[in-house]
Amino acid sequence: MSDDDPKTGLIERRPIHSGRIVDLSIDTVRFPDGTTGELELIRHSGAAAVLPVLGDPAGHDPQVLLIRQYRYAAGGFMLEVPAGRPDQPGEDWELCARRELEEETGLVAGTMTYMTSIHTTPGFTDEQIRLFLATDCTTGIEKKDVDEFIEPVTLPISEALEKVREGEITDGKTICTLMYAAGFLFGR
Repeated sequence: MSDDDPKTGLIERRPIHSGRIVDLSIDTVRFPDGTTGELELIRHSGAAAVLPVLGDPAGHDPQVLLIRQYRYAAGGFMLEVPAGRPDQPGEDWELCARRELEEETGLVAGTMTYMTSIHTTPGFTDEQIRLFLATDCTTGIEKKDVDEFIEPVTLPISEALEKVREGEITDGKTICTLMYAAGFLFGR
């Protein structure tokens, strides 16, 4: 059944917390079988994530740029693709991706290609991340947020994929972005 089916969906929303990044509510919902229940739901604005390719993306083993970023919730630093939330509701996702790329890496994409969209954890959040590939990059101006502790890491896509296989890269959006690019765009 779809979200448009009048027999399923939201019956009542009880807000619990409204924050800078997420809103938490307890939703009473009708399930596809007609029963009802309460679900905790985190609402999120969504985000855009970018895999910057340095040099020729059609090359034998293209160089990509990841960031090593401190993540309190994960207990330390993680290797990730640059990503971020829109500055305002309704912001174009490509513009969001371009802004985040420049702010976090100091790179400006000559070409930004939309790849796909992922739901991060649909069991409890509506967060959706749009994945992009950035090519023909030039130098721009890095403008990290005050709570961002980031350093760039350049490596061949093969090494990034090996880090996924070995469990060194565990960030979901990064794994999806790397695997999508490698499988569908780079033909690896």
